[in-house]
Amino acid sequence: MNPTQIIATAMNIAQVKSFTKAEETRVFPKGKLELIHIGGIAIGRATFEPGWRWSTSLQPLMHTKSCDAPHFQYHAAGILRIKMDDGQEFECVPGDISLLPSGHDAWVVGDEDVVVIDFQGMLDYAKPA
Repeated sequence: MNPTQIIATAMNIAQVKSFTKAEETRVFPKGKLELIHIGGIAIGRATFEPGWRWSTSLQPLMHTKSCDAPHFQYHAAGILRIKMDDGQEFECVPGDISLLPSGHDAWVVGDEDVVVIDFQGMLDYAKPA
């Protein structure tokens, strides 16, 4: 079966999963990622603590210039500042949906944890290169 057929088959089966029973947890400096697989896709819940920044917490692990994972995410808590490699910079707050192509840095603003639910870019996130 090709990936489209796998997803279509998986979407014809009722499923319920919870991040409280994540199938995989990856811990990194000032954060963690919890993964579940449902409907043929991986969904991640990332928690970033105050002081977390991709370029200092994950770049040494990933060995790339900037985050090369594309993201399609819902921002559940905290303020996340994002700077794209092209210089565009913006903040995401709770309730926002963001679509980020590869090539960005991000960091927590303030003293509240940032929590994002990512529907696209977490399969290899925080996994050593």
